[in-house]
Amino acid sequence: MLHKIGYIYAEFNGIYGYRRITDELNNQCNTQYNYKRVYRLTRIVGLKAVIRRKRPQYQRSTPEITAENILNRKFTADKLNEKWLTDITEFKYGANEKLYLSAILDLKDKGIVSFAIGKRNDNRLVFDTFDLAVAKYTDAHPLFHSDRGFQYTSRQFKSRLDNAGMTQSMSRVGRCIDNGPMEGFWGILKCEMYYLNKFEDYDSLATSIEHYIQFYNFERRQKKLDHLAPMTYRQLLENAA
Repeated sequence: MLHKIGYIYAEFNGIYGYRRITDELNNQCNTQYNYKRVYRLTRIVGLKAVIRRKRPQYQRSTPEITAENILNRKFTADKLNEKWLTDITEFKYGANEKLYLSAILDLKDKGIVSFAIGKRNDNRLVFDTFDLAVAKYTDAHPLFHSDRGFQYTSRQFKSRLDNAGMTQSMSRVGRCIDNGPMEGFWGILKCEMYYLNKFEDYDSLATSIEHYIQFYNFERRQKKLDHLAPMTYRQLLENAA
């Protein structure tokens, strides 16, 4: 359901609030979800109508490298490893301490290609995630889409992309809907695992995240994948190739 909410939000360029999203969701899926349920889920994922959203004040930094939004919200792929999306999200534990998760998602099978967990939101976290993905799929040369975070706009990261033969794509400034499926995954993970528990230490939170991603990749069925889990769907496509 969260995936569908994210797609509807992106489809209408972020101008729909939770009431219109509910109406569109019920119309497209022949369901009867109420406004309160969709409101709760959109708050979890952080989706708000852009026409009513106040612009947050960010500390500006000068990017070394920028790229066009080549993905352009085309959130489908014809084959595996054609389009990869990436992002970083944070989790709080204990006395307001923070854990950061970086991940890469494949748009064809909706699976998590690789991820890295750390206590700092830095270049190493992103580079480790990328290096794991490249080592796993050495022949992959996808379109690689991210936001304009400082890690992705660094010359070091661009060099990694070039060496791997990947084309860089970036969301527009302040437009999280340009990376909708990745935002949708964060919402699913937090709704189905993180918000259901209270974590007092780093290790227990990191372990729970690892277990959930394993579950998501290998057991959690998705309607758009013929009711298969991402890695099962991927294996079928690889065997048919």
